[in-house]
Amino acid sequence: MNPTYRQALAELRGAQKAVARSAPAYSRFVNRRWGRYLAAGAASRGLSPDAVTGISALCTAAGIAVLTLVPISVGSGVAIAFLLALGYAFDSADGQVARLQGRSSTAGEWLDHVVDAAKSVLLPLGLAVALWRSDEVDDRWVVLPLVSTVVTSVLFFAMILTEQLRRVHGVRSRADTEPGSRSWVRALLVVPMDYGVLCWSFVLLGFLPVFLGVYTVITVGTALFLLAAVGKWYRELAALDAVRAAGASVEAPAPPSAPPSTEQVPA
Repeated sequence: MNPTYRQALAELRGAQKAVARSAPAYSRFVNRRWGRYLAAGAASRGLSPDAVTGISALCTAAGIAVLTLVPISVGSGVAIAFLLALGYAFDSADGQVARLQGRSSTAGEWLDHVVDAAKSVLLPLGLAVALWRSDEVDDRWVVLPLVSTVVTSVLFFAMILTEQLRRVHGVRSRADTEPGSRSWVRALLVVPMDYGVLCWSFVLLGFLPVFLGVYTVITVGTALFLLAAVGKWYRELAALDAVRAAGASVEAPAPPSAPPSTEQVPA
């Protein structure tokens, strides 16, 4: 029997997954809460986590379709922003439904990452098509979302791979294990690369010069974060390799000693 909406919401409030204090502000304080409300509704209707992931993908795909096919206007910008933000909220909801129902799975995590990888590429490409179709801006602006496609793709891959390699070594990030005042500062500094902020930036699409200014800040901020992060992650993983190599050499058994000689040594 499915729980009621109130029952599901109450259980979710008491069983929230720990979130790093350094997580981007919108994702932590807004999207997670919206995801909880959507997760309670989905659980009360018996929807599976994968079904919620599918709804997230459909909402995001609808937003990208409007961006690609509908002429740029104030109305289309609002519709795009709403659909993308709704898809992002459902993206938070699927994991919460999985924890509530006790149905977390490797396949579900894989599906969630595949959807995330697809939207990280398709959204900037959709914007490139929209700018190319528009008569309001120079065609050279198409380069900006193409750069964003490369940056977001590399960042997504690097983040996921770093997380998986940390798991191999049984290590969590310092931001997760040692939250403090610095992580609050980081949460604010990474606001430009918060996907939720990107979603709502499309509200400005009808005011194209303003939107392009904001989108440029987001793209440059994300690129700078990527440059800083990849160096840090590489050094961290190299240090983990060094620790593992040192441990292996300490634990390795000493080579057997040579047997005592039986030769008579002349006096």
